[in-house]
Amino acid sequence: MRKLIISAVILILFTITTKAQILTPVRWSYAAKKISKDEAMIFIKATIDDGWHVYSQFVKDGGPVKTTITFPASTSYSLIGSTVEPKPVTRYEKVFSMDVSFFEHEVVFQQKIKLKTGQANVTGTLEYMTCNDKQCLPPEDLQFSVPVK
Repeated sequence: MRKLIISAVILILFTITTKAQILTPVRWSYAAKKISKDEAMIFIKATIDDGWHVYSQFVKDGGPVKTTITFPASTSYSLIGSTVEPKPVTRYEKVFSMDVSFFEHEVVFQQKIKLKTGQANVTGTLEYMTCNDKQCLPPEDLQFSVPVK
C-alpha cells in the first residue's frame, strides 16, 4: 500500500512539473466593431512575450510557417478584401537562409466583412508559428468565434 501511495505522489508531481513546462509565448484575443449598418471590422490580436515573434501572412516558401487566417463561407456575412496586417519587421534569418517578416510584442490582423443579416457570429481558423532566437515551437491551429452585433 505504501509503495502505491509513493508511486501516486511521484506521478502527480511529474504531471504538475511537465504541465508547467509548456511554453505559451503568444496569447490571442478577438473583437469586432461595426463600422456601418452592414459592415464590420474583425480584429485578431496576438500578444507576444519578449524575445518571441510571430510570422507575417506573407512569408515565402522555404521559410517558417506563415500566419494563415481562414474564414469559412457563411450565410450571415461575406469577406471584403483580404486580411490586413501592419508593416512587419523583416530580417535575414540564418536558419531559413532567407529574409523573413515577423511581428514582435503584439500584432493586430484586421478583416473587413459585409453583414448580410445585420449581425453575425464570425468564425475561423488561425494557424501560426512562433520562434525566439533559440527555438521554434510547432505550428498551432486555433479555432475562433467573434460575435458581431
